Amino acid sequence: MENSKNLFGALAYFLGPITGIILLTTEKKDRFVRFHAMQSLFVFGGLFVANMILALIPILGWMIGMLLSPAALILWVFLMWKAWSGEEYKLPYVGEMAEKQLAKMS
Repeated sequence: MENSKNLFGALAYFLGPITGIILLTTEKKDRFVRFHAMQSLFVFGGLFVANMILALIPILGWMIGMLLSPAALILWVFLMWKAWSGEEYKLPYVGEMAEKQLAKMS
């Protein structure tokens, strides 16, 4: 059971906000999985919006977007690894937001 919890925690990040939303709507009990799903939704949903905005800004926005993409990839792998390892790793600010939102939903 512990391994499936870790697997679903890691899957929360797999397709970013998409898997975050899916797991938030399907998993009602496991706080670990719900936390990672909510953090995924905030982090990768926010990065998606930021990339959309940056794409509208010629040259400077595109350059920032090109720098943001490798950082997002590293963050994605890091967060999946932490969840797979069974750690409820909280990103600064976003992790707290995810916990507060989950508390409101309970």
